[in-house]
Amino acid sequence: MITRRRFLHRSAGTVAAAYLPSTALALAETGPAKSSHEDPLQWLDIRIGTGGHGHCFPGAAVPFGAVQLSPDTYDDDWDWCSGYHISNTSIMGFSHTHLSGTGCGDLLDFLVMPGVGPVKIVPGTVANPELGYRSRFSHDDEVMLPGYYSVLLKDSGVKAELTATDRAGVHRYTFPESKEAWIIFDLQHCYGGGKNVLSAELSSPAPDKLAGGHITKAWGNGRNAYFALQLSKKPKSIAFYQDDKDIGTTAPLTGTNLKCVMHFDTRANETILIKTGISGVNAENAALNLKHDVPAWDFDGIAADAKARWRKQLSKIAITSANETHKKIFYTAFYHMSLGPVLFDDVDGRYRGMDNKIHQLPAGHQQYTTFSCWDTYRAAHPAYTLLEPARVPDFANSLIRMAVESPAGMPVWPLQGTETGTMTGYHSASIIAEAVNKGFKGIDTETAYKCMMKRAMVDDYRGLNYYRKMNYIPADLEEESVSKTFEYCYNDWAIAHVSKKLGHADDATMLVNRSKNYRNYFDPSTKFMRPKLADGSFTAPFDPIDLGHSDKWRDYTESNAWQTTFGVQHDAAGLIDLFGGRTPFVAKLDELFTTAPTLPKNAPPDIAGLVGQYAHGNEPSHHIAYLYVYAGQPWKTQARARSLMETMYLAKPDGIQGNEDVGQMSAWYILSALGFYSVDPVSGNYILGSPLFESATVDLGSGKNLHIDVRRSNPDHAYIQSFAINGQQQSRAWFNHTEIANGAHLTFEMGAEPNQSFGADHSVAPPSLTL
Repeated sequence: MITRRRFLHRSAGTVAAAYLPSTALALAETGPAKSSHEDPLQWLDIRIGTGGHGHCFPGAAVPFGAVQLSPDTYDDDWDWCSGYHISNTSIMGFSHTHLSGTGCGDLLDFLVMPGVGPVKIVPGTVANPELGYRSRFSHDDEVMLPGYYSVLLKDSGVKAELTATDRAGVHRYTFPESKEAWIIFDLQHCYGGGKNVLSAELSSPAPDKLAGGHITKAWGNGRNAYFALQLSKKPKSIAFYQDDKDIGTTAPLTGTNLKCVMHFDTRANETILIKTGISGVNAENAALNLKHDVPAWDFDGIAADAKARWRKQLSKIAITSANETHKKIFYTAFYHMSLGPVLFDDVDGRYRGMDNKIHQLPAGHQQYTTFSCWDTYRAAHPAYTLLEPARVPDFANSLIRMAVESPAGMPVWPLQGTETGTMTGYHSASIIAEAVNKGFKGIDTETAYKCMMKRAMVDDYRGLNYYRKMNYIPADLEEESVSKTFEYCYNDWAIAHVSKKLGHADDATMLVNRSKNYRNYFDPSTKFMRPKLADGSFTAPFDPIDLGHSDKWRDYTESNAWQTTFGVQHDAAGLIDLFGGRTPFVAKLDELFTTAPTLPKNAPPDIAGLVGQYAHGNEPSHHIAYLYVYAGQPWKTQARARSLMETMYLAKPDGIQGNEDVGQMSAWYILSALGFYSVDPVSGNYILGSPLFESATVDLGSGKNLHIDVRRSNPDHAYIQSFAINGQQQSRAWFNHTEIANGAHLTFEMGAEPNQSFGADHSVAPPSLTL
């Protein structure tokens, strides 16, 4: 049974200074300040996020790779979306694909499990693993390293080791002496169990090889996955099972419940290796990927290469800090942010499109999948524009190709050739528009614009017709109406940037004006964004903690009126005006963080990490602490951002509030720790917060670097006294991407008390609603 996370909150004082952590907390695990030029891998703690509701997996992968070879402790229920939870003490086996931090489950393709003794061809249960091929294990016997995982399977005495390449996984199993050693391959295994297998095929093209695939319907309905597997040792026999019955043949099999068991005689400490290529195209392409990625039986070499790739990836940011806990959290966050999106093409450039057809990529391009757009457009993709400039055009073009190929149009939450349709808005437009507005080359902007405008102006999609005709979505005609309107406003704002780039001035003006539709929900009498009915009246009765006005459906998406009222990212100045100016706006924003953290009984566990009604465990809150800058009180942002970094991220398995969400929860920490955040990602503006480290160097690619120098006498000094870009003092608490994209030097002077004049003047407020 899934239990709701105990919501976290802190007692709050009446001034922002009360939100700052104590010196003891800020100085935890400190010593002389050290630069992580040493080796960032020493700070990785992959256990972070594998407990609570983090939904992270502990296994082997390479940055943005298609394979995530990892143990499965269970294959169903919410806290096992990644197939693993640290609360478990038995393992079903090791499968080749896993989601990182999502709130919905899928994948877990192609499970392999070694053992000795009598064979059981069902997995057994968490409560009684001995009923199947499961094995007990101890977390003390687990080793989690970048690109490598190992564990001792206690019931069989087999040591399992895993590593990975872009499109292949490699296993090494060390057996005890046995005449009854075996390895089971379970093609029925997937997230949600065998009921989610629509069809499968399994064959043995050679005595030491298996091939096949399955089509599943867990989250992505009709998802195709294929494999080619090879053993380093020829089995003495292979038994094939259909519907859990030994069929006594090696002929190619089809069905929904296909398995095979490979039997061996093993010497003490004998190792058997398995290498498996995967593909979304077919088994032949999986074999092609395998041949390319793993031409030889060199487990240690592949693991060393994976480790080197992670060292190169995480070395893109070098930080100086005396706080080892901060460094563990930071580099593990960077690790998680580098696990997705993931490759979804083969070495021959082919991939399965959203139309379920096989397509050929242009030379030099790559196709990616697993875009958690509603989450990651906020901070992860802005961070990629700094840290992954070579991948950004491929990310954008992948989404554009999906928009062209998909019967559903603009991608919402695409997963391996399927559209899950999860979450509101269509933030593939936001991701593409940000890349276009920041000047990335090689993006098919014309095609993107056609697809964007079709969704914005034509498609009858989730209340958009009401949005166009009525300038709001009625709560009695469409679920989650308030949140959908807010998301469509930001989508309009994003598309307007592309309109401007392409010279469509009239379209840009229309979209900018329409992006103000959120204002129609503001109730001056309550100072909240309230649901509206088709007749134009507000719903009643109204309680700002409620998720909806009736039991029929929710009016807000994973949030309530408190969080949604501050959900405006592109027009903070307009939002402030609705409140009657800066003073009443700041008073309401203060109240958000200090009011009682009460939620209704039907609130989802996604609304976690509460500070008052601010919910850091869910993405609609992520920009809110930075809104003080728009209201002329950056010092309150500085205090709040520092407090959130200290309290919402912990170096333990249950150290992430809510789901990690394919890098978004981590990206908030990464950007905030560097000292800034992307409130309005498409605009390219970054809002200053409170830098956590003494210095940082960010590799922007092509020999360019962003140097961040933080000058303070005590690490718990969280308030900016002054800020300079390339030695030029600034009176503003923000900067634009263009000011750092070619390399820059940011200098922060910090102090123990707020400088309330810094960034306070109206003339230096960050831009709002300005193309």
